[in-house]
Amino acid sequence: MNTLMCDFADYLRDDRKVSSNTLASYTRDVRRFCDYAAAHSLDVLRVTKTNIITYMLSMQKSGSAASTVSRSLASVRSFYNYLILKNYLSSNPADNLETPHQEKKLPQIMSTEEVGLLLSQPDRISPPTPKSIRDKAMLEMIYATGIKVSELTALNRDDVDVSLGYIKCVGHGKARIIPLGHVAVAALSHYLDDVRDIMAHDGEEALFVNCSGARLTRQGFWKLIKEYTRAAGIDKDITPHTLRHSFAAHLIENGADLISVQEMMGHKDISSTQIYTKLVHNRIRDVYNKAHPRA
Repeated sequence: MNTLMCDFADYLRDDRKVSSNTLASYTRDVRRFCDYAAAHSLDVLRVTKTNIITYMLSMQKSGSAASTVSRSLASVRSFYNYLILKNYLSSNPADNLETPHQEKKLPQIMSTEEVGLLLSQPDRISPPTPKSIRDKAMLEMIYATGIKVSELTALNRDDVDVSLGYIKCVGHGKARIIPLGHVAVAALSHYLDDVRDIMAHDGEEALFVNCSGARLTRQGFWKLIKEYTRAAGIDKDITPHTLRHSFAAHLIENGADLISVQEMMGHKDISSTQIYTKLVHNRIRDVYNKAHPRA
């Protein structure tokens, strides 16, 4: 089974080209299912739909969220599809199983005032430091483009064209071009002209580097977001994804069309982008209810 799991992981990474996060989630989910099967004396190559349903119910009883159960089912289904592909099985026992009902939660967004407050925090460090100049460039860029934190930290120096005002971002194996606003261009230019080469190791390709000169990690960016959120006194659980959601919602709120936002966000399905329309409508309704004397 360990050999099968390693081969499955290679297939996801090399053939399916999944992200490192998806790879980690799928392999973790499948290993947990295999551990469950072993604990219940089940042969993974001979499990039935009933066995998988029982496993899903056991996850729910142990307190797993519906989203976690659904993702685990998707992982197990993908694993069995791989086994069919490699001629270990002729049918998938996880096919046609319903996932638990999930209540879709609208993403949290920030107001434009909160975004401005957060993005101004590095400017308040006096005198400016290489780190604060870098942080300003990163915060402005992620809000200006709506890219994921994993995409931000994966950017190389050659992925940015400051003179034309755009970045080239690769997500799900597909490259997309995203424009930069003048504020982000100014912050990025300051970083590139005055700081980046001083901070980076010789030969380092990464656009954003840590204080040791190597590529900044996702965890490093999450940490600085938390630090600046506290410094700004914002009473919300702000994450890099909150800025991504805010980017999309603010664009739509100001008249951007869904297709353009979908392209910039890198969404495969327009339905993923449409959620921001509902969010904006809800926000407008809240403003109306609070402000209109006869609401």
